Amino acid sequence: MSEKQKKVVLAYSGGLDTSVILKWLIEQGYEVIAYIADVGQDDNFDEAREKAIRIGASEVVIDDLKEEFVSDFIFPAIQASAIYENRYLLGTALARPLIAKGQISLAKKLGAGYVSHGATGKGNDQVRFELTYYALNPEIKVLAPWKDPVFLKEFKGRTDMLNYASEKNIPVKASLKKPYSEDDNLLHISHEAGVLEDPRFSPGKEILSRITSPLDAPDKVTRISIEFKDGIPVKVTHPEKDIVMEGPLNIFSYLNKVGCENGIGLLDMVENRFVGLKSRGIYETPGATILFIAHLDIEGIAMDREVLRLRNMLSPKFAELVYNGFWYSPEMDFLRAALNKSQELIDGVVDLDLYKGNVIVVGRESSSSLYNQELSSMDIEGGFDQQDSEGFIKINAVRLMAHHAILRKTGNEIIPSS
Repeated sequence: MSEKQKKVVLAYSGGLDTSVILKWLIEQGYEVIAYIADVGQDDNFDEAREKAIRIGASEVVIDDLKEEFVSDFIFPAIQASAIYENRYLLGTALARPLIAKGQISLAKKLGAGYVSHGATGKGNDQVRFELTYYALNPEIKVLAPWKDPVFLKEFKGRTDMLNYASEKNIPVKASLKKPYSEDDNLLHISHEAGVLEDPRFSPGKEILSRITSPLDAPDKVTRISIEFKDGIPVKVTHPEKDIVMEGPLNIFSYLNKVGCENGIGLLDMVENRFVGLKSRGIYETPGATILFIAHLDIEGIAMDREVLRLRNMLSPKFAELVYNGFWYSPEMDFLRAALNKSQELIDGVVDLDLYKGNVIVVGRESSSSLYNQELSSMDIEGGFDQQDSEGFIKINAVRLMAHHAILRKTGNEIIPSS
């Protein structure tokens, strides 16, 4: 085995699983570079670095990906109105291809022939990581311990990992306060597994680690305005506090802040994993929930009806591809090109009230508006001749009359003759 083949870039979080995997890979003869992707999670990166070095990593790389995460992943998903199974805003799914891309870039830079991750063989993340690895470097070798027979023989569950950590002097933060797993990034924090595997179990507001419970949110409305250009948010203003935010990361971070304060973005759902299993997750997604609603509204005034209809057919497929790990795929390239075209001239400002978990649209305007107040008005004649509607209705009634004539002839009419 060459030096290049012995090097592995491990997606490292500093938690129990990846810390055990780091040590286990070293014992299998690999030189391990710990790759920590900063996608906005609330972690102590210095502590994680020290821990990885203590365990035996030859190098620790901390990669700040927050700006790229917002501009190249979150905002395109908002443009696409991407929401999985009509509810989930893809917080974990959007981060994985970015992290995997960073690993592949580092592996190329350091001459590493392997990459590795700590995702289990039952979940979605293994697919998201590995499809990205292979898409961006078909020659890369993937070490996935949770699918390795040797690893599985040694580690049958959390108890075995804790015992191994104790034996190898790997520091572990054990806590009974959170008997479930979490994934944290700028877009959301998720809670799943453990006690949450019972779909009837209600953890109460104690589970919330980002947003204020809607019940405890302020009794006062927070009014903000979001400005869009080509479907991308370019400015957020909070007039009452004289706050103006520009730039992708600043905008998204501020929306997270006001969203958290007002209890926005709480979701408890059972979803369908790509591997065929169902899983229950509780999500806190404040900023993206606000953006999703505002973006839908500005499209209402600035997007052509038939383009909107087609876009709405493509959005679920976009969300499905993201969820299933196909960010870097030809079909995603095709979808993104079409969706980008749909966002041309989706410009304007949406005014929103945030109140106790609710995002309420209260007004909008657009320089590319297709809304004609005179044509639509019930009080102004405008340029729309209402008599034209008579022919329009008759033309659309032709096939209905033909269909129901057949029903009458065959005795299947909806309203029986007297």
